[in-house]
Parts: sequence; C-alpha cells; structure tokens
Amino acid sequence: MRFDIISVFPEFFSVLDLSLVGKARERGLIAVQAHDLRDWTDDVHRTVDDAPFGGGAGMVMKPDVWGKAIDDVAGAADGETPGTNEVPSRTVLAIPTPSGTPLTQADCWDLAEADHVIIACGRYEGIDARVADHYRESGMDVFEYSLGDYVLNGGEVAAIVLIESVARLVPGMIGNPESLREESHGERGLLEYPVYTRPTTFRGLAVPGVLTSGDHGKVARWRSDRALERTDARRPDMIANLVPDQLDKKDRAKLAELGWVVGEDGPLAVVVDEAQPNEARTVAELAGRLFPHACPPGMEAEDIADFIAKNLSEEHFDHFITDPNHIVLVARVDGQIAGYSLAIIPTPGEVHDGAPVDAVIEGTQRDGPLVYLSKMYIEPAWRGTGLFNIFMRETLAAIVWAVDGPEPYVWLGTNVENRRAIRAYKRAGFALVGEREFIVGEQINKDVTLAIRANMPK
Repeated sequence: MRFDIISVFPEFFSVLDLSLVGKARERGLIAVQAHDLRDWTDDVHRTVDDAPFGGGAGMVMKPDVWGKAIDDVAGAADGETPGTNEVPSRTVLAIPTPSGTPLTQADCWDLAEADHVIIACGRYEGIDARVADHYRESGMDVFEYSLGDYVLNGGEVAAIVLIESVARLVPGMIGNPESLREESHGERGLLEYPVYTRPTTFRGLAVPGVLTSGDHGKVARWRSDRALERTDARRPDMIANLVPDQLDKKDRAKLAELGWVVGEDGPLAVVVDEAQPNEARTVAELAGRLFPHACPPGMEAEDIADFIAKNLSEEHFDHFITDPNHIVLVARVDGQIAGYSLAIIPTPGEVHDGAPVDAVIEGTQRDGPLVYLSKMYIEPAWRGTGLFNIFMRETLAAIVWAVDGPEPYVWLGTNVENRRAIRAYKRAGFALVGEREFIVGEQINKDVTLAIRANMPK
C-alpha cells in the first residue's frame, strides 16, 4: 500500500519513520513519501496561494499548482505497487479539511482496501474547491475528511492521523489481529472497556477482582458491560448505531439498565418524564386501550368499559396530571409514548382500600407514607425489552423525589391470575404482602398486593 503526501512542509513527516509505521515501511508493508508542493510552481517566488475571488480574509491555494502535483504523483504510481507486480487498482485523493466529514473507523477500514492514497495537505483558507471537483468528476475517489469540530493550521497533522489509522489495518501491521476487534470503534462498534496491568494496587486503587479471578466468562461479561457503560456515557450516538443481531440477552439487559431498549433497527433511548396537561387525552386513550390487558379472562366487556369511563377518562387525567398528590409519568421511546404510570400520594390520614398498612419489607418497619402505584402499563410491542424495568426504576425515583420525610413504601395490586405481571413486579423488587378485592363494573376480582421500599438498595 502506498501513501503519497503533498505539503508545503514535507519535513513535517519525519515522524512517520518511528514506531509501527516506520517498521512497516522497513518491512515493505507500506510505502510513504512526502512531496514539496512548491516543486510544482513555475515562478521565482514558488507561489502556491492567491487572494480569494469575492474578497475576504486569508489566501487560497492555487488549483493549477495542485493539479500538476496530483497528476504527477498519481502518474508516478501507475507503475508497480512497491513490493508487488500489480498495477494499483484504486487511488484515493484524501483532503483534510474542517468542512469534511468526520473520520471514522469505518472510513479507515475502507481506505485500507485502497492501493494508493494521495493526501493533499492544505494551508491558509484551504485548497481551491475546483481541485476536489475536477478529480471527483474524472473518476478518482475523493475523500474530504475532518478530525473533529475544530480548525488546525494545516492538513499535516490530519495526514499523519490518516496514515496511522489506516496503515495499522494493513495485514501484517499489527502483531495480534484480535486487538483490532476489541479496541474502541472495533467490530462491535463500542468504546473499549478499561484496561489494567501490574501492579494490582496503584496508589490505593485496586484492579477489579474479576480480572484476576481466572473466570474467562466473567471477564468477558465484565468487559462487555464496561464497554457499554463507557459508550453510553461518552458516545450515546454509537449506542444508537449498534446492530441488534450482535446484542445478546445480557447486552440487552445492560442496555435497559442504562436506559435503552432494543428495537428492530437498533437501540432506542428511553425518556421518562411527567405527562403534560396537553397530553391528557393521549394518556387517557392509552390507558383505555391497555387496561383490558390486565383484566382476567371472562371479564365482561361492559364492565371493563364502565370502569374506564368512570376512572380513566380524559377528564380524570386532566385532574391527575395537575394534582400534586398524583404522579403521572410517561415512557417515551423514539419520541412516542410507550407506557404510562399513575401513582397516588395519600393525604395525611388517608388509607386506600386494600393498602397493606402493616407490611414489613426487608425487616424494615414503614415510617413514611404508603404510596399507591395505581397503574403501570407498557405497550405490548415493548414488553420483554427491558422498558418495564427502566420505567419502574424512574417511577420509584419520582415518588421518592415527590415525598418529603421518611422513606415511602410503594404498593400495588394485580389480579391473582396475572402471573406475568406478578413475576415482573417481583423481579423489580416487590414482595407479596397480601390480598384485596378489586371491583370492575359489577364484578369482584381477587388481587394480590405487592410492596417495595421506594429507595430500597438494589
């Protein structure tokens, strides 16, 4: 693979004689040559720039000088590729510029398949735009790239970055190819997990015990979880681009812990917030549509409709959303409401029917209020994705925030035959504490009641 760099400062690139790039050049894996752009000028002052058309500050690099340079460098490579008997089949003209697309690892993998990369290092206000236009129209692969949202004095640093990031992907360059798969921006599309080496303790900080356990499965899981955490914290845009088929059950559980659910096209961020007054109708429609899912088989449709009309109408939610003793939250996935919860904070002396007033959880006697989690429903399409766990966690946090004083207990009731819901609540930390009768229309239903300490340590 051949790299040709054209710059007004060719001596800048002596650094490429060092480290792995230098060794790769010695071994014939890559060829790198820097050229002085001024060698293609034809005036005594060796001029490479001129004032911009239309006026403005700075100078623009001349297209005629660049055209000669690129033509000659590309033509010189039309012979044999160093170390082979093959004629180059793909030449890329790479132009570092703040107005280019951000350089990604995917770009580097693509460029690593080229035979010849010419890097045109601009200075001043940049290279006349017709240079890129001409070579693109002539059929050459033109890649205008940026290192980030900032401006350098010239393209030389960006040229070195490109050579380092592309050359290391050339077969034979890296001693252990597996390291390319696990590193940041590698095969999985995540940032790399934290790494450690000896000594096991440094200034009071110990290496995580799992890394010295000898259990390779646990080590792999730990690394995957840390990579997901780090990527979520620093580059959530990368989480959104993960491929669902590459995420196992534990990956998905970890993503749910971090506030993501995995849809057909990839992870989606979950936002849980308070329902707004103008959303009363939307939430009421959702409540009316989802309430029947919690009713036992055989429940009369008339009774269900009667309950919805008397308890879950738009007018009810108008009141719930604005009343300080009610907490109405919605879970939004990709901007769409995918679930809602309704919690009721009792007024002093108020006790809801069936409330487990004497419940003791984890050996702790209740000292705060007994908040009633009246409703928590998730759209069927999002069940089993981890959305329930995210929503429950945020709902409990909102209750803790809304209640002054000692830790509240949160309780709820669900039909005794709704085993799916009971299992979900237990997994969320709720404990069975009793039973109650719940009337829907003219029918009496037997519920189990469950409760949890709202800020119980997990």
